[in-house]
Amino acid sequence: MVRKILNYVENKYVEPEGKEKYDVFNPAFGEVIAKVAEATREEVDRAIDLAHEAYLKWSEVPIPERIKTLFKLETLMWENLNEISEITTNEHGKTFEDAKGDLIRAIQNVESAAAATYHIMGRNNKDIARGIDEEMIKVPLGVFGIISPFNFPSMVPFWFFPYAIALGNTVVIKQSEKTPMSMEKIMELVGKAGIPPNVVQYITGGREAVDYILENPKIVGISFVGSTPVAKAVYSKAHSLKKRVQAGASAKNFVLVMPDAKLDSVIKNIISSFYGNAGERCLAGSVLVTLPENHDKVLKAFLEEAKGIRVGYGMEKDTYMGPVIRKEHKEKIEEFIESGVEQGAKLLLDGRKIRIDKYPKGFFLGPTVFDNVTVDMRIGNEEIFGPVASVVTAKSFDQAIDLINSSRYGNASSIYTSSGFYAKEYVKRVDAGNIGVNLGVAAPISFYPFAGMKESFYGEIHPQGGDEHVNFFTDRKVVISRWY
Repeated sequence: MVRKILNYVENKYVEPEGKEKYDVFNPAFGEVIAKVAEATREEVDRAIDLAHEAYLKWSEVPIPERIKTLFKLETLMWENLNEISEITTNEHGKTFEDAKGDLIRAIQNVESAAAATYHIMGRNNKDIARGIDEEMIKVPLGVFGIISPFNFPSMVPFWFFPYAIALGNTVVIKQSEKTPMSMEKIMELVGKAGIPPNVVQYITGGREAVDYILENPKIVGISFVGSTPVAKAVYSKAHSLKKRVQAGASAKNFVLVMPDAKLDSVIKNIISSFYGNAGERCLAGSVLVTLPENHDKVLKAFLEEAKGIRVGYGMEKDTYMGPVIRKEHKEKIEEFIESGVEQGAKLLLDGRKIRIDKYPKGFFLGPTVFDNVTVDMRIGNEEIFGPVASVVTAKSFDQAIDLINSSRYGNASSIYTSSGFYAKEYVKRVDAGNIGVNLGVAAPISFYPFAGMKESFYGEIHPQGGDEHVNFFTDRKVVISRWY
């Protein structure tokens, strides 16, 4: 059954007014399962107007009452964990276990948002001068726009909206038109949790809807995750309109395996960092860095593990890696693979050759492994966002650091080593916001910020993390008083 994705406004589902424009696929089946309409400007403006009216009341609700709704939402999300995870698998392609992890991370952010309210407390001083007191208070700002990507349809919106509403703001969410179904379902739970009408709105659409959100004068800030070109555009436009912005962007993550790493213990973790979520995550490993003395050993172990990965439909229990999101994205990744061959890299495992007989229309690619890659090749310096591993050999630890820091991106990087010295040097010298030590995916827990440097982040305050979001979703008032 192909149906239209609904908006969620005034705590009820409503039929979009705009024309159907985007297809939602089950990537494993290669079939359309839903349609998404492009929101009209009138729809977006109305949702924002309602959110602004709700903000004037919601900002006056005592913090303990706001928190109670988050606790209720958390309970409802646990109760619906399997249902929402299956929706995610069918609209995105990731395995059921990965989809559950996606939603559990979202739930953790609900918990963290409830705790973040304790950081809203200001500070005060008596008698800064004779008879004069001073205090600083933190206050909500208004309506925030949340623009979320396709790859984590549950988790990423929850990096933002629970914090925003816990701190007294309201939100309008525009989820990726590629994966809108998980958040559409979650909106039902928002209403059941007792969050008042119009505190959280959900609208469908693509680029035009984003522009309408950015341009509306009642939007005070934007939380965004997506590719670097779009992040730059969102950041530039929102800033020009004097809005707050936090914009997560693209990545090219290097993973260094030192000769002293306990390879037998960590190889499965390394593989997971490259091929989990089909490589469609901004924390995915992309470039595997070795030294001459351990190159052959690491490459052999990596290749053997990669060859053993079972690719298929994410709802089947023995599937390790699902399809990529779209046929055109598959074709883009295949172009990257071809460019690697043309530029002289050695193709050891070609994911283009995989065939899943049970799902012949699915957008499947197998794990791909290149050796003899250099960082001036496309596969060595551009974000692929797919299951492609590029192996680079550095002459020394110092050269490995230089290669990693030559990237224009700085989202994440990891080192595998038994040496405390090399680990500490790596943390100190690598220009990346999220650093793993003997961990391939340095994913911060909800009460730490999701960091990012260089062209992997635009803004001043990072997503997630209690203190970070208190600063983003509130402003400061300093009150100096004297009483006679």
